[in-house]
Amino acid sequence: MESELMAILEQIERDKGIAKEVLIQAVEAAVASAARKVWTVDKEEDVTAKLDPKTGKITAYANGQEIRSSEFGRIAAQTAKQVVFQKIREAEKDVVYTDYSARIGQIISGSVYRFDRGSVIVDLGKTEAIVPRSELCGKEEFKQGDRVRAIVLEVQRESRGPQVVLSRAHPNFVKRLFELEVPEIYDGIIEVKAIARDPGERTKIAVFSKDEKVDCVGACVGMRGSRVKNIVAELHGEKIDIVRYSADIKEYIQASLSPAEISQMQLLSQEKKANIIVADDQLSIAIGRYGQNVRLAGKLIGWELDIFSAKQWEEHLKQQEEQVEEVVEVTEEVEEEVVEGEEASADKGEGGDEPAAPEAEESSNGEDK
Repeated sequence: MESELMAILEQIERDKGIAKEVLIQAVEAAVASAARKVWTVDKEEDVTAKLDPKTGKITAYANGQEIRSSEFGRIAAQTAKQVVFQKIREAEKDVVYTDYSARIGQIISGSVYRFDRGSVIVDLGKTEAIVPRSELCGKEEFKQGDRVRAIVLEVQRESRGPQVVLSRAHPNFVKRLFELEVPEIYDGIIEVKAIARDPGERTKIAVFSKDEKVDCVGACVGMRGSRVKNIVAELHGEKIDIVRYSADIKEYIQASLSPAEISQMQLLSQEKKANIIVADDQLSIAIGRYGQNVRLAGKLIGWELDIFSAKQWEEHLKQQEEQVEEVVEVTEEVEEEVVEGEEASADKGEGGDEPAAPEAEESSNGEDK
């Protein structure tokens, strides 16, 4: 029986990944609890148990004296069994929490197990994970048994066990897919500078090559578009724009708004704002459907971008000139009012000195007399 106990603990360690030391501590705690039931001891009395890892023999002590009882073996075994199972479940939860907490931000895969109010429950083998409806790409749908890939967004501790939350809508999901498909990104030759994403619709990803001999855009696209096509397929048709990063903000903005062609550009660096002027036939391309292209481009580079056609820009400048003229007129009116006020004050000041003159004359006349 004693050797069987150690064999069971070793088997659990191999199958469940729970350290044998943790299991031994669980058994010792269980036996100490059982010993209190067998022997009538005070609450203050120290009851301990010791499991010999070599022989598997369990011995219980109360205040340093070994507990000997015919009932001890049976009760200890029952109690130990219950507590061991409980400890095993707790240890399994800790293993799952530790394992998946270390994988936050990484891609994992599983099979669709069931659905819960729009969310997808994924079977990961050791545990289940959830992909909330808000973390799915657009209107994508899965069937039971489908394989699904996603990044680990967070791991929450709950009473029933760790809750692993997955995401397919997070921008980093696209970044991880590129790392898997493009070895140059994984090796650090190409750096992903920024990502702006409208899940299920479109993604813009800015890349930069640290090696002049490596074309960052070409490497991401792949031979005949093979690499980016695999990513688009994983995202169920989501469009991907690969943007060449540049330290020159003008070049960066031009690349981020591609394929639209820019005619002029006004940069307001302190405000991180740019006014973009395009030809009339390029206006809809630059703005994109529902403003998507310019919105994602602005988010990608971190600037506010305003798009104007040539005619709209002329009207914009004209409005600015009119506003400046209005400000000048208002300023002139204020200055005139200030001048008039100063003159009126001066007049009042001079008028206030006149009554004192006759008194001075009278006084002078009195002295002559």
